Amino acid sequence: MKRLSLCLLLVVFVVSLLAVESEPSEIVGYVAYQCIAVGFGAEQEGNNMIALPMETGYINASDLGSAYPNQIDVISRWVAPDQGWDAASFVDGIWYGNYELEGGHAYMVNVTEAVTIYSVGAIVPPAVYELILVTDDITQEVIGGNNLLMVPLNRSDLVTASDLGSDVGVVDVVSRWIAADQGWDAASFVGGVWYGNYAVSIADPLMVNVTEDAVWPAPGRTSATRR
Repeated sequence: MKRLSLCLLLVVFVVSLLAVESEPSEIVGYVAYQCIAVGFGAEQEGNNMIALPMETGYINASDLGSAYPNQIDVISRWVAPDQGWDAASFVDGIWYGNYELEGGHAYMVNVTEAVTIYSVGAIVPPAVYELILVTDDITQEVIGGNNLLMVPLNRSDLVTASDLGSDVGVVDVVSRWIAADQGWDAASFVGGVWYGNYAVSIADPLMVNVTEDAVWPAPGRTSATRR
C-alpha cells in the first residue's frame, strides 16, 4: 500500500492587482504545510519537512521559529558536504545555532503540536541546486550523495518521483519524509526501473541521492527529459 504524507501542500496564487501596493506583473500567494506531532501530552513532537517557495521575509531560522511561538523548537538544514543536519534550536527562550534561510530551499522543523506553516508572499526566483556526491579525499570511497531540494513552482510537469529523478539525470533515489512514521519513504532506480514510485507536486521538499555531481535545473533547460 502506498503511504501518504500528512505534510499536505496547498498552493493558491492571487493576481497582484488584488494586493495593496503590488506591481501589476507580480504574483503573490501562499503554500501551506500541515505539520503533525506524534506522541501524547508534553511528550508530543514531530519532525516535518517544509520549504520556502515564497518571499516570506524571514532572514534567519529564528525568524521562522519566532513566527510560531511554542510550536517550533528546532529548524534543521541539510548540509550536503557533511551528509548531515545542522540545527537551530530554541532553548530557554534563546535560539542557538541560528543561520540564514534561503528561499526556494527545504528545511526540517520539529513541532511540539500540530500546526500549519505558511510560506506567504511573492514567488521566489527558481533555485539552482548544486547537487554533490561526497567521497573520501584519500580513498575516494563514496560517503554519500544525499541532497535536499524543493520541486520548483514552474515544474508542474514533474508529477512522480521518477520524473524528478530522470530530469536530474544522475539520481538513483528520491525520498520523501513521512511525518506520521517519522521516517523516509524512497523511490529507487535499480536496473533501469523505478521501484516504489509515488506522486510529487510543486513545492514538495524531497531528498535526492546523486551518483555524481550535478547542477539542477541545468542552465538554460526549460523542459523535462525523462528516462
